[in-house]
Amino acid sequence: MDTFFKMSERGSSTSAELRAGLTTFLAMSYIIALNPQILQGAGVPFAATITSTCFGAGIMTIAMGLFANRPLALASGLGINSMIAIATISYCGGDWHAAMGVILVEGIAILLLVLCGLRQAIMDAIPVSLRHGISVGLGLFITMIGLMKAGIIVSGGGTPLALGKLTDPSFAIGVISIVATIFFIALKIKGALLLGIVVAVIAGIPLGLTTAPSGIVSFPDFSTFGAPFQADSTGTMGIVKVMTTPTLLILAFSLMMSDFFDTMGTAMAVAKQGDFLTKDGDVENMREILVVDSCAAAAGGLLGASSITTFVESTSGAADGGRTGLSSVFCGLLFFVAVLFEPLISVVPGAATCGALVYVGFLMLSEVIEIDWSDLLDGLPAFLIVTGIPMTYSISSGIGLGFIGYVVVALATKNVRKVKPLMWVAAVAFVVYFLVS
Repeated sequence: MDTFFKMSERGSSTSAELRAGLTTFLAMSYIIALNPQILQGAGVPFAATITSTCFGAGIMTIAMGLFANRPLALASGLGINSMIAIATISYCGGDWHAAMGVILVEGIAILLLVLCGLRQAIMDAIPVSLRHGISVGLGLFITMIGLMKAGIIVSGGGTPLALGKLTDPSFAIGVISIVATIFFIALKIKGALLLGIVVAVIAGIPLGLTTAPSGIVSFPDFSTFGAPFQADSTGTMGIVKVMTTPTLLILAFSLMMSDFFDTMGTAMAVAKQGDFLTKDGDVENMREILVVDSCAAAAGGLLGASSITTFVESTSGAADGGRTGLSSVFCGLLFFVAVLFEPLISVVPGAATCGALVYVGFLMLSEVIEIDWSDLLDGLPAFLIVTGIPMTYSISSGIGLGFIGYVVVALATKNVRKVKPLMWVAAVAFVVYFLVS
C-alpha cells in the first residue's frame, strides 16, 4: 500500500492519510443532508437522493484516490444543484429526469474536452499571476463558506452581509471551532483541524446544536439511478428531451463552463495545501484529476445526484496532512458508510467545520505576495479574480472576470502578444457564458 500510494515518498503515513480523509469527510458531510433538501424542490425523492449523493461521492472520491493518487474528494456540487432545481421548473416542464439528462450531457462533453487535451491546454495558457489570484480568491471564498456555515456572517437587513448574532448557538460553535483549531495548531498537535471539529461538535451538545440522531440506520433507495433514461408520464425519456431541446443544450453549455473552471481552481487550492503545486503554478497529475472530475459530472446525472465535482473542502484534509489518494479512498468509504448511518452523520453541525475552513483560507492567502501588484497586466486581472470569487459566490464567475479583464488590460497596455490564443478563446467563452446564464 505504501508503494502504491507513495506515502513514504511524499512524507506521509497511513495514520496521517486516514486522519486527513476523516477531516475532509466531516468538512463536506453537510452535502448528504443539504443536496436532498435542494433537489427535493425539483421533485427528486428525498430518500433516494441521500443514496445517490452518498454513492456518487463514494464512487468518485475513491476513483480520484486510486487513479490520480491525490487528496481530493468529490460530491454533488452546491450551486449546480440549485440551478438544476430551478431548471427543472423553468426549462424542463417539471421533469427532473430531463434536468439530470442535462448533467449527463454536460459531463460527457467536458470529458471529451479533457481527453482531447483542451482543458489542460487552457490551464497551461493561464498567466502565473492569475493562478496565484485564483488561490487567493479561493482562500477568501473558503473562509466565507466557513463563516457563513457558523452564522458569523449572515445576509444583512439592507446590506448584502452583516455580522451574525453573538447569542446564536451556531455563532458560538463557530467561534469555539476557530479558537480550538488555533490552539491545537499553535501547540503543533497532529490532526489539529480534525480535533477542532470534534471539540466544536461536543460543545454543540449543551448549546442544542448537536442534537440526538433521529435513528441509527437508514436503508438505501436506488430509484433515481439511471434518471436520464427514465420516462415521464408521456413516455419520453429525459435524455431524449435534452437532445431535442435547444434551450436545454444551452443550459448544458452553461453548466459545462461552471464545471470547467470550478475544478481547475479547486485543484490548485488543494495542490497548494497538499504540496503538489509546482513553482510555476502547475498542478501535478492534473490530467488524471480532470478525467475523474469530468466522469464524476456525468455520473452525477446518471445517478440522479446532480453534478458531482471536486470539493473545495478537500483543502481541509490536505492542510491536515493528506498527501496521497489514500485519504480520498478512506473519505469515499466513509460516504458509503454514511448511506447506512446517515442519521448519525447528520448530527455534525456545519458550524463545527468553521475553524478548519477559516484556517485553510488563512494559509491560502499567503500567495497574495506572489502577485506583482505594480504591474497593471498582472495585478488588475488577479484582483478581479481575488474579489470576484467570494463576491459572486462562484469560482467560475470570479475566474471569468479575471480572464476577460486580462484580455482588456492587455489591449489597453498594448501587450496583446502576451495573451496566448487559448486565453482569447476562454475569455470569449466566458462572455458567452455570462450572456446566456
